[in-house]
Amino acid sequence: MLTKKQLDLLDFINKRMTRDGVPPSFDEMKDALDLRSKSGIHRLITALEERGFIRRLAHRARAIEIVKLPESLGGAPAGFRPQVIDGDRPDSTPSAAQNIANGAIAKLPLMGRIAAGQPIEAINDVPPGVMVPGQMVQGAGKHYALEVKGDSMIDAGINDGDVVVIRESNDAAEGDIVVAQVEGYEATLKRFRRRGGMIVLEAANPAYESRVLPEGAVSVQGRLVGLIRTY
Repeated sequence: MLTKKQLDLLDFINKRMTRDGVPPSFDEMKDALDLRSKSGIHRLITALEERGFIRRLAHRARAIEIVKLPESLGGAPAGFRPQVIDGDRPDSTPSAAQNIANGAIAKLPLMGRIAAGQPIEAINDVPPGVMVPGQMVQGAGKHYALEVKGDSMIDAGINDGDVVVIRESNDAAEGDIVVAQVEGYEATLKRFRRRGGMIVLEAANPAYESRVLPEGAVSVQGRLVGLIRTY
């Protein structure tokens, strides 16, 4: 049985991963649960891991995988075991084209690389395609994919070499992870903040400083909705 705080944290992590495709930062968890320090979050994370609800991924800062959910959060009832029926594999396995047609998977243009570290040039190459789960592109608007280059967003669970799924958008809410174009030529993946009349592009790695820029120097190109990692 989970305590209320453990359940609240698991619910928050699950909702954020469903929405963004990446787990929240420890600071966001602390604020969501109204705790005074991150040490309380560390204790809750450890308790959830010991009870088998989450798994921390080795060698990845603050990367969390949800293993199961309690029934109160939509998980399977206690004692549930899926039934397995022996038999031959059917000949009518859906093709990639059929899966695309029925929404199981989607093909997105892989537009190139996006900086999560030092700036790189804006993306303008002819895109190849990448397959992503259909649920990542259910929202309104066009979507595209980018390969992450750099480690400035590792504390948000975004690593060098990951592929991020982006929904095209010209605006962003406070705290969204966005593709931002700076001064018309430089593209970067950062968390979006406002500070007075300035825009803050916030890194998720203490080794990098956040960038504070005039509002007119930053153009939002899209918002993060999913992430794909190849092992």
